[in-house]
Amino acid sequence: MAQELNDSDLLPPDAARRRRGLLRALVHRIADVIVPPVCLACQARILDHDALCPSCWRTVAFIRPPLCDRLGIPLPFAGPDGGPIVSAAAMAEPPPYDRARAVAVFDGDGVLRDLVHSLKFADRQEPRRLLGRWLAEAGRDILKDADLLIPVPLTRWRLMRRQFNQSALLAQEVGRLTGLPMHPLCLVKCRSTPPQVGLTREQRRRNVRGAFSVPSRHAAQIAGRRVVLVDDVITTGATVGACARALRAAGAQRIDVLAVGLVTKPVQVTV
Repeated sequence: MAQELNDSDLLPPDAARRRRGLLRALVHRIADVIVPPVCLACQARILDHDALCPSCWRTVAFIRPPLCDRLGIPLPFAGPDGGPIVSAAAMAEPPPYDRARAVAVFDGDGVLRDLVHSLKFADRQEPRRLLGRWLAEAGRDILKDADLLIPVPLTRWRLMRRQFNQSALLAQEVGRLTGLPMHPLCLVKCRSTPPQVGLTREQRRRNVRGAFSVPSRHAAQIAGRRVVLVDDVITTGATVGACARALRAAGAQRIDVLAVGLVTKPVQVTV
């Protein structure tokens, strides 16, 4: 039986691609009329979906070089040759992971905090594409030769209550943009821990010590691999540090951390 042809099959490949592109643009234009794009933070009318208006954009304290190659914290000056520089804090207390990168400073109130909290606590999915783009940009140097993405996990019971893991949503977006595989089951939180809010740096470390592990059935996926651990906010580094130790014990070759926010002030921030 002869195969039925549609109009696109009769067009040259370039013409068919142009036609599909025009149809997509028309559909997007119609969608914009029905649901106009608005700022994710203040709801002001803007030109594109999944974006911020200029006023809200300017309030985000994006982290740009120079920064500490280990902790990802912003530094006041670059190294003498323009290469990687390690902060005094990282030299005094090296983290259990190799490098950390974050989109922006996360201190106190602001647009970034509102975006993260709306995803994390209000189950609003709107910010995920914007945050995913920011993460892919902020982590370019650690993502370019990575093997896989692993989100910071929740306990089974918390995941059942919340129905989603915001770190997994962010890792999924980064994977979509970069093509890197995301493995949410390679790292698990094996015991519940009290909330970290209000705890000191040392209390946070004790709270999550030994709380994460790599299941034996997934150990082969970690051994010898270059892993990027994805989280929403690095507060003191206690949680990602505990995750990194578990991944290191499973034989990960390199462990980098990628987060939306990085707390740079003493711990007073609710995350």
